[in-house]
Amino acid sequence: MRELVEYIAGTLTGAPESVTVTEEQRGHRVVLRLQVDDAHKGKIIGRGGRVAESMRALLRVAVVKSHTRAVLQID
Repeated sequence: MRELVEYIAGTLTGAPESVTVTEEQRGHRVVLRLQVDDAHKGKIIGRGGRVAESMRALLRVAVVKSHTRAVLQID
């Protein structure tokens, strides 16, 4: 899951070196914290949060078979 978020965020920003993703397990929930430079934050969030919501939807689809929940936090 972490690799998926890193790939998407790196592609969107055009600067994969500025993307950091940490993964934390909390019971049946996985919390992914995405950190990007302030200059690239607008590309990750998107107009009205559409890009961020799309990333969260893809993440939910990716964890369906593992019977866990995934949460994406953008810092």
